[in-house]
Amino acid sequence: MDVAKLKAQAAETWGKGEYSGLSEMLRPAARVLADACAVSAGQEVLDNAAGDGNLAVICAEEGASVVAADIAPGMVAAGRERSQAEGVDVEWVEADAEDLPFEDARFDCVGSVFGAMLAPRPRVAAEEMFRVVRPGGTVGMTAWLDKGPSYDMFRIGRSYAPPPEPGAETPPGIEEWSREDVVRERFEGLAGSIEVTQATLPWEGESPEHFVAMMERHAPTQAAAKESMPPDRYAQMREEMVEMARGWAGGDRPFSVEGHFAVIVARRPG
Repeated sequence: MDVAKLKAQAAETWGKGEYSGLSEMLRPAARVLADACAVSAGQEVLDNAAGDGNLAVICAEEGASVVAADIAPGMVAAGRERSQAEGVDVEWVEADAEDLPFEDARFDCVGSVFGAMLAPRPRVAAEEMFRVVRPGGTVGMTAWLDKGPSYDMFRIGRSYAPPPEPGAETPPGIEEWSREDVVRERFEGLAGSIEVTQATLPWEGESPEHFVAMMERHAPTQAAAKESMPPDRYAQMREEMVEMARGWAGGDRPFSVEGHFAVIVARRPG
C-alpha cells in the first residue's frame, strides 16, 4: 500500500466540489456525536479530519475551545471561511489524521465525523487520537454501516475505481469501523471503555436525478470522479447512481431515506 500516494490523492480529492450541500446533509451526525461525547463549555476539543467543520462549529457554540484539522488544504480554507462567517472561534490546521501535529494529552475530546474512518491505516489513526487526548478524555467517531444508501453509493463508486496494481495492498473498507469487534481490536490497549451504538440521518432529494446532480456539485469524491473518468464510463456510473436513487424513491419523485451510521465513544484510561 503506497500510503504517501493515497494521502496525496486524498488531500487533492477532498478539496474538490463545493461541499457545503453535502456538509449540510451530514450535520445531524455531528450533533449526535457531540452529544454522545458530552462536549461542554471549557473543554478543549479536536475535530479530526474535520471536513468544513460540522463538529467544530457545534462544539464552539457549546463554549468549547476548538481546533479543527483536515488533510485537504481546500477543506481547511472552506472551514476557516465557514467558521468566520458563522461567528465561531475555531483554530484551523492542515494535518494528517495519522500524524497529528499536537502534543500528547492536549485535548479533552477528539471527535471525527465520517473523517478518521477514511485513514488508510486505522490502527495508526486510532493511536494518534488516543495520544493527543488526555487521560480520562473521550475519543468519538462516526462511521457508515454496511447497509443503507451511503453504503450503496460507496459500493457503486468502488466498482468503478481503477483496479489496484498487482500485489498491492488496499486499505480496509471504511464500513469496517461500524463493527464493534473491529473497533475493539483497533482500540485494544488504548481505550478503557468503548461504546458502539447506531443512529440514522436522512438522505433527501427532490428527485433521483436532482440528488445525483447535488452529489456531483457538493461531494468531493463524486466531483473528482466526474473530472477524472472517461466521459462514457462516468456517464455509465452516473446512470447507475440515478437508478440506485430511483430504487430508494420508488420512482422519479422526491424522497427521504435513512442513512445508517455507527457512533463510537471511547475513553482513555485515567
